[in-house]
Amino acid sequence: QVQLVESGGGLVQAGGSLRLSCAASGRSFSNQAMGWFRQAPGKERVFVAAITWDGGITTYADSVKGRFTISRNNAKNTVYLQMNSLKPEDTAVYRCAADLDAYGPALLRPSDYDYWGQGTQVTVSS
Repeated sequence: QVQLVESGGGLVQAGGSLRLSCAASGRSFSNQAMGWFRQAPGKERVFVAAITWDGGITTYADSVKGRFTISRNNAKNTVYLQMNSLKPEDTAVYRCAADLDAYGPALLRPSDYDYWGQGTQVTVSS
């Protein structure tokens, strides 16, 4: 059974940092693009960051550019999201996603992804 499990969320003050992890099991995603999305209460799921299979290309939402960094360790079948200079508006449930196609581009739309984690809550206090 394929699973994506996020961890690393929590409560942090504005200006602080968190590092999210997304560990995959059940199959390897070393050849697949992966991404992070977030969803705040009452709002739709929005793109945060994406990375190609080899980490060679990364893409970010304008709202997080310069503050967040996506990376991956294919040997550990894990993707990360380093979040710095956090703001209250970053508060949301963060979910990772994986594409099924091999060697594809960094994808921006939720509908482009085939596997999803359950999410981890990030709360930033002012």
